[in-house]
Amino acid sequence: MTDHSDYIVYVDESGDHGLTSIDPQYPVFVLAFCIFHKESYRAAASPALQELKFRYFGHDMVVLHEHEIRKATGPFKLLVDLATRERFMQDLNRLIESMPVTLVASVIHKLRLRERYSAPQNPYHIALAFGLERVASFLRRKGQAGRVTHLVFECRGKKEDAELSAEFARVCAGANYRGEVLPFQITFADKRTNCCGLQLADLFARPIGRKTMRSDEANRAFEIINRKFFSNCGKIEGLGLKVFP
Repeated sequence: MTDHSDYIVYVDESGDHGLTSIDPQYPVFVLAFCIFHKESYRAAASPALQELKFRYFGHDMVVLHEHEIRKATGPFKLLVDLATRERFMQDLNRLIESMPVTLVASVIHKLRLRERYSAPQNPYHIALAFGLERVASFLRRKGQAGRVTHLVFECRGKKEDAELSAEFARVCAGANYRGEVLPFQITFADKRTNCCGLQLADLFARPIGRKTMRSDEANRAFEIINRKFFSNCGKIEGLGLKVFP
C-alpha cells in the first residue's frame, strides 16, 4: 500500500506564461501552491468555504474566481451593490485569515527574464521548479520526506497538460536544486470542479503578482496572504516566496 503524506497541495496561476506579447500592465507570471494538512482541510477549510457560499448564494455550487469577484460578474453580480460587496469581502478576508494553509509562490518577471536571457526558459516551467523545491522543503520539515504527496492542478488543455506532466516528472526525477527525487504525483481537475483548495489558490495568486509589481501600493488581500507564507523566523523571501529573476 502506498505511503501517502499527511498533506495535499493545490496549485493555480495568475497571468500567462507567454514571452512574445507581454502585457505591460501585468508582466508577471505567478504560480501559487496552497499546502494543507489533509485533516485540517477536511475538518476546517472545506466546511468554512461551504458556509460562506450558503450564506451569500443559498447553495454551495458557486466556484470562487478572483476575476469574477473583482469584476462582479457571473454569480457575483450581487457584489455590484456596494454594501453587499463590503460585507462579502470582509467575510472572505476573515475566511482566508482563518484558513489552515501554508503558501508557497513563484513569481516570474517576464520582461526581466526576456531581457536577461537570450533563450529564456518557459516561465511556467521555471515557476514550477521553484515551487516544487520549496514544497519539498516544507514537507521535509514536517517529517513527510519519502511519502507520496499529491499536487492538484486545473486542466488547461490536452497539449498544455501533457507538457506540464512531462516537466513535473522531469523536476521530480532530479532536475531540481538538490538533485533529489521528489515523491510527488500530479493530479488534474476540470476547471468546473468545485474544489476548495483550487479556489483558494486562485484567490491568492493575483494579489501576490500585484504586490511584487507594485510593492508600495495598498494591497489588503496581500496583507492577509502574507501571514500564510512558508517562512523561516518570519523571512519569506526565497522560501515561501520566490521572485525571479
